[in-house]
Amino acid sequence: MDILSHLSPMFFALTGFGVLVGIIFGAIPGMTATMAVAVCLPMTYGLDLSNGLALLIGLYVGGISGGLVPAILLNIPGTPSSITTTFDGYPMTQKGEGERALKVGITASLFGGLFSAAILFFFAPSLADVAIKFSYVEKFLIILFALTVIASLCRRLLVGLFSAALGIWFSLIGTYDINVGGNGDYRLLPTFLEPYLDVGFSLLPVLIGMFGLATIFQEAEEGIREEEVGSLKLQHGAPFSFSIFRGQISNLFRSGSLGTFVGLLPGVGGSAASVLAYTQQKNFSKHPEKLGTGAPEGVIASESANNGLTGGALIPLLSLGIPGDSTTAVLVGAFTLQGIQVGPLFIGENPVTWNVMMVSLIFANLMMFGIMFFAIRHIAKVVSVPKYLLYPGILMMCVIGAYAINYGIMFDVWTLLIFGLFAWLGQKVGLEVAPFIIGFILGGQAEIYFVKSLESFGTLTIFFTKSPIAMFLWVLILISVSYSVYTTVKSSRRRKAGAK
Repeated sequence: MDILSHLSPMFFALTGFGVLVGIIFGAIPGMTATMAVAVCLPMTYGLDLSNGLALLIGLYVGGISGGLVPAILLNIPGTPSSITTTFDGYPMTQKGEGERALKVGITASLFGGLFSAAILFFFAPSLADVAIKFSYVEKFLIILFALTVIASLCRRLLVGLFSAALGIWFSLIGTYDINVGGNGDYRLLPTFLEPYLDVGFSLLPVLIGMFGLATIFQEAEEGIREEEVGSLKLQHGAPFSFSIFRGQISNLFRSGSLGTFVGLLPGVGGSAASVLAYTQQKNFSKHPEKLGTGAPEGVIASESANNGLTGGALIPLLSLGIPGDSTTAVLVGAFTLQGIQVGPLFIGENPVTWNVMMVSLIFANLMMFGIMFFAIRHIAKVVSVPKYLLYPGILMMCVIGAYAINYGIMFDVWTLLIFGLFAWLGQKVGLEVAPFIIGFILGGQAEIYFVKSLESFGTLTIFFTKSPIAMFLWVLILISVSYSVYTTVKSSRRRKAGAK
């Protein structure tokens, strides 16, 4: 019954507030759920863990869901996960069925979110129980597998691998902590930076810089464009009715399952989930020719899949300590602020926090539905808010958050600027941000597990002979890399054939 002491009015108010702010971030093109969580992360510094997580989970759910608003009304994905929502959502708006399309998407989002929450509740503890038995060898191989999955699903394999390796390299800057068996010597570090980087780059300014500041730089470079939405008419066609879901039950479950499964794969992201679900719906549809012309089933597939991602992405985070996507990577910062390390022991050692997270996730999805479904006409106006008014405030929050996160260290503000510029410039040359940031988060752990494995067994062959689990992980790693090589070669041949 300890959980009841954490479920205060403030807890539910923060969840609802997070959902509302997340919806606003998701509904404004160019601003994402990851950006919402990163920018608001410093706000949790003055909150306890339960209330802080309530706010961030609300932001996560609201940010993912809010992306459907500009996708349907403007044909602009508010978040990467709402790309396929544009395929049928915008044609419905052109037919005068904008409000109907929005409510279809909102309802499908609710189903996907609740479905993934149920899978999270039943599956994560079991996976954590298995992971507890892993040795340093298996833990290292899991991180290696996570990094290969991330890299293999990037547009270019070598770039994805390089981005992940670069993230690991940055994570190793500083000293090898004597608390984990190191010698305390400086590594990869110029002498003049030693006073500032004794423990390496601080995680939270890096996250805020790469997901918050970089977006502002990108918008500033391209010129902030405001979209005309005043002429859009939300409803002049068929009105919304829940009967539209009659015959779409298999679509809901299949798409929600695909979204949850994709969420389990570290770093894959919601865009892959929605594309996969949309493609499968087209394969199973009785009228596939209608998809892309304004078919509600297309909106249902896309939105139930990308909201299914929310619970799915939390499974590897809470059971293995590996972020499922860029947003859950930022959530690592919330646990860091509270001195808690996510991983196999998290659920068993923090049962109250685990139950609080589940309550928050379910309540956030219900709040998302209530806010968006009944106030969609007002929320739709968010897409017309001038960005030149929003971004200065966001920039100020980024700087204040970075400065205050470690009790007022000015170098953290420089870290914010350095990694904001790094992400902005890096994307111009093809750097993949998701593999980089997850490599940055996991690099330190990978080093510890690798060194501890060698200290325990004294030979590299232990990584290949330790146990059947290690061999199974190597098989998964080889499959991941082989698949990525195959798809890379295949796409290269297609480009050459197209050029001819």
